[in-house]
Amino acid sequence: MAAHHSYYHPTMAMNMPSKAPAPAGLYPVGRVAVAPSDFSDTSSTAGSRTTGYSVPSSGYAGSIGDYESSSMSGVDVVDMLNDRVHDAFDPTPLDRGLVTQAQTSGHLNAKQQELLELQALAQRRLKGVRSNFNEGLKTARETKRDLEWTSKRVSALKSKAEKAHPDEYRRATKKYAYSDEY
Repeated sequence: MAAHHSYYHPTMAMNMPSKAPAPAGLYPVGRVAVAPSDFSDTSSTAGSRTTGYSVPSSGYAGSIGDYESSSMSGVDVVDMLNDRVHDAFDPTPLDRGLVTQAQTSGHLNAKQQELLELQALAQRRLKGVRSNFNEGLKTARETKRDLEWTSKRVSALKSKAEKAHPDEYRRATKKYAYSDEY
């Protein structure tokens, strides 16, 4: 498979403005003039669009003066690197992941809110059930007390009737016998 080489060939040299000369031994940061012949597209990432530029593997060993006095055509390295990163990085999977995460987070928050509402409802119902249970216990105690009083009262009336009218009481108990197991 033959490699496709495309190079940037400007029609005229472009002078790059500079603010102040950089200190000796340091390369200027920002826009650097580099000859297009130093670039090739052989180092481009597979699957990305090639722009026809890459950083030369041999490096550049020139001095600051070479940058300033170069009559070679200028290439905007920052723009070139931005284009290469933009072409190499596809944010679509990241965006899909963020969308999925946001949806999942929204569903989780909705379920948690629903759980909190159900928990509050259960607490209110439990409070009502406890109130009803306590009221039922109170009613059961009152009923037991009333039954004990009634039982004592009936026993007292029975013994009084037996003492006051023994013959009639004996005939009535034979005629209307009942068990005391109630």
